[in-house]
Amino acid sequence: MTDDLIEPLAGSGAGNAPEFTVSELSGAVKRVIEGEFARVRVRGEVGRVSRPASGHLYFDLKDDRSVLAAVSWKGQVARMQVRPEEGMEVIATGRLTTFPGQSKYQLLVDEVEPAGAGALMAMLEKRRQALAAEGLFDAVRKQPIPFLPGVIGVVTSPSGAVIRDILHRLRERFPRRVIVWPVAVQGQACAADVAAAIRGFNALAPGGPVPRPDLIIVARGGGSLEDLWGFNEEIVVRAAAASRIPLISAVGHETDTTLIDHAADLRAPTPTAAAELAVPVRLELLARTAEAGARLGRAVMTRAQMRRQRLVDLGRGLGRPQALLAPARQRFDLWADRLDPALRGLTVQKRARLSPLAALVRPDLLRRFMVEERRRLDAWSARLAPALARTRTDNARANLRNRAALVALAERLAAAPQARLAALSERLDRLDRMRLTLGYTETLRRGYAVVRGAGGLVSSASAAAAAAALEIEFHDGRLPVVPTVPDPVAAPPPASQGGARLRKPKPPRGGPDQGSLF
Repeated sequence: MTDDLIEPLAGSGAGNAPEFTVSELSGAVKRVIEGEFARVRVRGEVGRVSRPASGHLYFDLKDDRSVLAAVSWKGQVARMQVRPEEGMEVIATGRLTTFPGQSKYQLLVDEVEPAGAGALMAMLEKRRQALAAEGLFDAVRKQPIPFLPGVIGVVTSPSGAVIRDILHRLRERFPRRVIVWPVAVQGQACAADVAAAIRGFNALAPGGPVPRPDLIIVARGGGSLEDLWGFNEEIVVRAAAASRIPLISAVGHETDTTLIDHAADLRAPTPTAAAELAVPVRLELLARTAEAGARLGRAVMTRAQMRRQRLVDLGRGLGRPQALLAPARQRFDLWADRLDPALRGLTVQKRARLSPLAALVRPDLLRRFMVEERRRLDAWSARLAPALARTRTDNARANLRNRAALVALAERLAAAPQARLAALSERLDRLDRMRLTLGYTETLRRGYAVVRGAGGLVSSASAAAAAAALEIEFHDGRLPVVPTVPDPVAAPPPASQGGARLRKPKPPRGGPDQGSLF
């Protein structure tokens, strides 16, 4: 009886209900869901995250009872400031739709922001824009980091792992003196302590009992936004921007960004990376220094050898001093042998001329002559003292003029050797360039070659044929060759036809003496 009732009821129901295709039903569901949930904000924990090669982003939003599929297209992902990661609690904004291919609904996400951190992020962005408008983050304010600081000041917690990592890395790369300023790296006292530490390092006087650092590192390990909030405070940013000592910011991990990173002269992704940026590797510097010293030594030796060789080459063109002085020495010896007899003969001639005059001299005339000469001498002696005074005055004036002239001549004399050496150096350089131009290496560059055998240069075909091995030098290298002699039996001359006379072969264009090297 039950089966009889069910069959007519099923038949009557099928006749009254409309029929839908699968696509029509899926489309109707899609329109209903999209119409009811045009724009929604969903809070949940990010579950499975998939990033295919297409650039789209697929992830799940879940709570303790349900899971909602979410998708962001490639263009929406590029505009996201926060990328969802598995385990994050976020607020996703988008519209609800369906995916008919799998009979499920999903959320098309346009924007993702961390749950509970939205107010902090907004406040942080507003503060960043205000400080940037003041020019605290401008690149022109940033100072270069010293290549090898003598003293490094570190602002961090003295009990954390950060300071140990920095000291360990500095010890490995290049040991430096480190001064630690202990501060609280999170909490309410963090900002005031960090700002006071930066100002304190800058207040140290150079050469005082506490050395002034050449570089400051502000370091802290990773943490949440709330843990790192002390480094976003305005007092810390202004202290970092006003620091006259170059400052490296190493707060958080590589993905963490705080406002002190923008104000610092250099940002390090991690505290360990800050130590690597602060000092170079000592072994690499030693290797580079040794290499540079070796290159300098080789360059000096090569330069000295070139100068020495140039001097030897130029010296061959100068005459020998012995050859220049030999004729003059011979003439001197010849005149020296003739000088003594000439003096003796001249003395005899003068004595012969004076003997007749001596006989004519009488004593009374000589006495009168002496009296007259004494009177004249006394007159001249009376005039000598005034003349001597005038002469001394004139000589003093002349000495002053001569001294000024002598100073001028001394200055010219001091400058003359330099000018002479410069002229000789320039002439020497010209001669060297002429030597290089006329050398055989330049001749090789014009297309010539030098043939050498076991005994030296080969300048004839017969010598080349007799040599066991030859070497031809071109401008860009040397080529070893083995000479071969043509076999007269292997290549007989062609027989004449019809009694015609054989023509004498023409010599090659290179001349009758030009032979084959091969």
